[in-house]
Amino acid sequence: MSMTSKERMMTALRGGVPDRLPVTIHQWQQYHLDRYMKGVDQLEAFLAVGLDASITPSELSRFDDSPSWRVNEESMGVQDGHQVTRHSIATPDGELTFVTASSPVTTYVTEHMIKNRQDAEIYLSHRPPQRLDRALLSRWYDRTGDAGIVRGFVDMWGQPGVWQDFCSLLGTQEAIFWAMDEPAFVHHFLNTIAEWKADYVQREMAGARYDLIEHGGGTASSTVISPTMFDEFCVPYDERVIAALHEVGLPVVYHTCGGMMAILNNIPRNGCDASETLSPPGVGGDIHREHRSTVKRVLGSKVSLIGGLDQHGILTKGTAVQVKEEVKSLFESFGLGGGYICSASDHFFDAPVENLRAMAEGTLHCRYQ
Repeated sequence: MSMTSKERMMTALRGGVPDRLPVTIHQWQQYHLDRYMKGVDQLEAFLAVGLDASITPSELSRFDDSPSWRVNEESMGVQDGHQVTRHSIATPDGELTFVTASSPVTTYVTEHMIKNRQDAEIYLSHRPPQRLDRALLSRWYDRTGDAGIVRGFVDMWGQPGVWQDFCSLLGTQEAIFWAMDEPAFVHHFLNTIAEWKADYVQREMAGARYDLIEHGGGTASSTVISPTMFDEFCVPYDERVIAALHEVGLPVVYHTCGGMMAILNNIPRNGCDASETLSPPGVGGDIHREHRSTVKRVLGSKVSLIGGLDQHGILTKGTAVQVKEEVKSLFESFGLGGGYICSASDHFFDAPVENLRAMAEGTLHCRYQ
């Protein structure tokens, strides 16, 4: 019997065998929706191309109002074609500042908030709690229905994972230097972030209408930090947040957009239910075609798998025929025995619409039953 997209994806997430290979993408970018999809929203885009929907609602989390955390934004004009904005946060103990630059494609940080130990202490002392807009989440959940799943984050600052949030505040290189030079303080910082995230889960996410929560981020990849650092600075803190998510009944996928081969045994130690992004070398990962069977045997025997499709070299630059062939190849490796959702490893911006349709069409011959 044919499954709905939601049934298909949830079966795979639980390690089971669906009717056919689930196929989706990781977070539809507004740039692509506007430029290639005629301005429709993400759910309408999934329906238009025939993919199983993986909906990630935005702007669901907001800071509580606090006199100790007053935010101001100041335009610094256009530099190199990008709109630059200075953000300042006034607190009783001093000002925190960071700078972002925006293009039609994305927004990125050019100056990080935490520049020294004093900034770190200010942030830890005055950052206010956050709230989840459960009404908006429910509207997205109801709209999505059987078309797919609704994903979310334990939203704090820039990334869902604890170490990854720390890196987004300092910058990855500085975070690594701090971890080497001042490990005790870094552990204190990470412990505080983990406490905030676990509290947010228990206070805001119990009963929240999510199907899957994304945790982690790229700075825990083995192309960024060593397996030893992963075990010390990631696993114990992520484990606490993931345990809190499990307590409120929410499954978790750990997102590692980078090298994974050296940490295949390490990732499941945090208690996650699934692992993504299975990134190939063309998008910054280290999972070559010949590694897929190893990944399935080592990692896929413990958790479900999501990802694997090169969103740059194949989805964006390849032909529709190549996309279909790659979907089939991923099905025959990561998809053996179920427990796998085929997906673009991570974000894309200029993928042709016909290639997205080819992803969906490629599953017609990827059937388990």
